[in-house]
Amino acid sequence: QVQLVESGGGSVQAGGSLSLSCAAAYSSSCMGWFRQFPGEERERVAGIAEGGRRVWFADSVKGRFTISQDNTNNTLYLQMNSLKPEDTATYYCAAARGSSLYCGTLFVRGEFDDWGQGTQVTVSS
Repeated sequence: QVQLVESGGGSVQAGGSLSLSCAAAYSSSCMGWFRQFPGEERERVAGIAEGGRRVWFADSVKGRFTISQDNTNNTLYLQMNSLKPEDTATYYCAAARGSSLYCGTLFVRGEFDDWGQGTQVTVSS
């Protein structure tokens, strides 16, 4: 059973914006966005705990990306502004099933229980 479904990827010119969504099959208090460049390991982008009480961002996206969560419909969002060609990647959402106590650690380690199938973001110069 698919637990997480991403949407919203696409192509945009540098400087533009995209918004990603991730519909979850269950309520999670610890979720995150990751991305993967071709031939490289997945890297963390943004994490969120307890509906936004705690958030984390990779240095490369700070000030440009925002993460939010709508607990009424179990949906995670990633608003991406001022996009750069180096943001081109496949983006994945992830969710943890347990307590959010160690969400920061889970985010740093990428140790989530469920992962989406990924959505492609392409930024052209």
